[in-house]
Amino acid sequence: QVQLVESGGGLVQPGGSLRLSCAASGTIFRVYAAGWYRQAPEKQRALVATITGAGSADYADSVKGRFTISRDNAKNTVYLQMNSLKPEDTAVYFCSADLTSVRGRRDYWGQGTQVTVSS
Repeated sequence: QVQLVESGGGLVQPGGSLRLSCAASGTIFRVYAAGWYRQAPEKQRALVATITGAGSADYADSVKGRFTISRDNAKNTVYLQMNSLKPEDTAVYFCSADLTSVRGRRDYWGQGTQVTVSS
């Protein structure tokens, strides 16, 4: 079965950078879209960035110009490059993918990786 595992989170100073990775395992037949979401304490999970199977990317207004979503199909991995980080970027970041596998088409979610932006 398909599993998504995020990595790359950690503690970074304001203005710093991090690159998150989302690695997928298992047999994937087709990926319709993948994305990154984040959830800060006591807040709802919010969209950060998405990328379609065709490679078209979209971003939340709060991260435009600072974050870049990309993918490496050979590695079954989606990335989120985060630059010019701000304290308000602090959250647990989740990877999600809309894909088909032996279980049919559904959304998959990773367990999340913590990003903390603080001095």
